[in-house]
Amino acid sequence: MQPDRRKIALGAIAPFTGQPLGHFVDGVAVAGEGVSFAVTDPSTGAQLGEARDASEAELDAAVAAAKRAFPAWAATPGDKRKQILHRVADLIEARAEEIAAVECLDAGQAWRFMSKAALRGAENFRFFADRAPAAADGQSLPTAEHLNVTSRAPIGPVAVITPWNTPFMLSTWKIAPALAAGCTVVHKPAEWSPYSARLLVEIAHEAGLPAGVFNSINGLGETTGRRLTEHRDIKAIAFVGESRTGSAIMRQGADTLKRVHFELGGKNPVIVFDDADLDRALDAVVFMIYSLNGQRCTSSSRLLVQRSIHDQFVARLAERVRQLKVGDPFDSATEVGPLIHPRHLSKVCGYAEIATADGATIAVGGERLPGDGYFYSPTLYTNADVSMRIAQEEIFGPVLTVIPFDDEVDAIAKANAVDYGLAGYLWTNDLGRSLRVSNALEAGMIWVNSENVRHLPTPFGGVKASGIGRDGGDWSFDFYMETKNVALATGAHKIQRLGVVA
Repeated sequence: MQPDRRKIALGAIAPFTGQPLGHFVDGVAVAGEGVSFAVTDPSTGAQLGEARDASEAELDAAVAAAKRAFPAWAATPGDKRKQILHRVADLIEARAEEIAAVECLDAGQAWRFMSKAALRGAENFRFFADRAPAAADGQSLPTAEHLNVTSRAPIGPVAVITPWNTPFMLSTWKIAPALAAGCTVVHKPAEWSPYSARLLVEIAHEAGLPAGVFNSINGLGETTGRRLTEHRDIKAIAFVGESRTGSAIMRQGADTLKRVHFELGGKNPVIVFDDADLDRALDAVVFMIYSLNGQRCTSSSRLLVQRSIHDQFVARLAERVRQLKVGDPFDSATEVGPLIHPRHLSKVCGYAEIATADGATIAVGGERLPGDGYFYSPTLYTNADVSMRIAQEEIFGPVLTVIPFDDEVDAIAKANAVDYGLAGYLWTNDLGRSLRVSNALEAGMIWVNSENVRHLPTPFGGVKASGIGRDGGDWSFDFYMETKNVALATGAHKIQRLGVVA
């Protein structure tokens, strides 16, 4: 018998719904005094509860706690940090079903994808926990006259601002390396999906994380978010979200010369050549745009398909899109759940009119589905070209735009003809072509004959309007740590003598 996952989720957030959800600062829950805002269930439109927008004083208290805790946490041996972070991973795994159910409840993500989300979060903690003992290690760079020795040290209190699409996993992806590096954290989760973040900070403290090392504050971007990014005692900002917001955060942090790491938007191409394994390519094309309700930065929202196979491939694609099961995110059979919020639903709906006005065809979908939830029909736009808004702008929903191409040169030109450059996907059985096209694509990550399969030691990030910096492996430590070089002279090098009378 299938468990009542909605009941599990409601039970998990029950401690936080009797009154507006406050904050977790310096190791304790804080009720909060700021203005409250509603948190809704995307699948029903019903209000789940409320959360507090942190006051300026509450934000200052969270940053002050992180600043106080930083010297001791930075000095904590890497082996000890490793032990605590592994304990965090253990507790995440123990509550994995509960965490996944909460992601379905307030983020609207389908259970078939969220059932493993908490386990991925635990994996993130384990991966960086194992690297904590060597986080400060550097290199020996000798010359004939000097021994150069590098080392790394945590940068200080950092802000982590995460989005609403897969909130728990993305929070762990940022917070785990920061803690492993020896930084202290002030986390602001997205206001539309705050509950799993509260579970995470409580789990971390149950695991033995010292008070003040990891603080969580709720709030709106234009108030709490801005105060956090402008705060003088925050040394770096790790942000996942829209490119426009990333630009605003960069301006807000400029006066205090904050280091920034941005994982921003994407309008990622999947390029299918006529020599590809078309069955596997079709599976990947459908998965990478319609899973997670199309609400992910690495979704392949533009399909570039070679003209010689275009009609056949698109006909098969359209049939698959029509058969996608949209419904209750807690149902194991559901493939596409609701969009996160009525404001976002309105944005995605608006592109149907834009598409037809620009001359594209709505081959499948293009409309809101009936009911109280924020459901949008899986949509396929055809007869599009690269100049159209549906081919240029990040829609961030279960919406795919198809663009034909003639040859390799044409495919590269069309793939690169956007402001974004996060990821690219390439399907071909020609090895030389795969290398040429991969090198020519303007993107931080390329998958050849694959969907988005992550390997944690590899760099993750984009170019152009898709971001600044890289996550994964030691690339994460490069952001959360400062590198120092010490040059030790052997005593043999010549020093010029000035002011000496001959």
